[in-house]
Amino acid sequence: MDSSEEAEQPLGLRERKKRRTRGLIAETARRLFFERGFEATTVADIARAAEVAEQTVFNYFPTKEDLFYSGFEAFEAEMLSVVGQRERGESALSAFARFVLKPRGVFAMEDADPAEATRRVQAITRLVTDSPALQAREREIFARYTAALAQLLADETGADSDRLEPWVAAHAMMGVHRAGIDYVRRRTLAGAGVPELARELPRQSTLAIESLERGLGGYAVKG
Repeated sequence: MDSSEEAEQPLGLRERKKRRTRGLIAETARRLFFERGFEATTVADIARAAEVAEQTVFNYFPTKEDLFYSGFEAFEAEMLSVVGQRERGESALSAFARFVLKPRGVFAMEDADPAEATRRVQAITRLVTDSPALQAREREIFARYTAALAQLLADETGADSDRLEPWVAAHAMMGVHRAGIDYVRRRTLAGAGVPELARELPRQSTLAIESLERGLGGYAVKG
């Protein structure tokens, strides 16, 4: 090992420690949210359970809502990667369809116990639908996703900053994802289980995308 490698090692150790601490805080927060409810759980509760200072929690997560939605950055990065790195000749909508139809979470776990998976989806659904703060944060997150996608499309097509087309396209595509989440929540509250939803959601999402295809199929075909 040369001197440069030795100099980099402490930084790597610190980064790994920071990631472990961040993961521990997020995991602890989610557990408490499920046990007590989002509104009833305080940041002080989370800090005590994770055995860290309250300020440490805020160093990693500026708001309590960020604790619940931790990990969503990866979702945004994957979406932009799939759309931005699509093959020549493929439309933005086609790439987005591949992304949005990809099974995630309990829907991607083929060996998951159906009853346990259903209980988890029910718990998440209740947490969000019972919390105006989480719903507001979710709208902010989706707005950020939409803006990022609109910017990507504008850059690719050379659209001026005041053109509506990239924004309309981004809102339409993200609308499929948001509608899918709303669909899962409505059906979950109505008593549907994960096996039913795993069959229904891809079909419903495909129908929605096909309706967009008729209007956006020729938009942003990568040259």
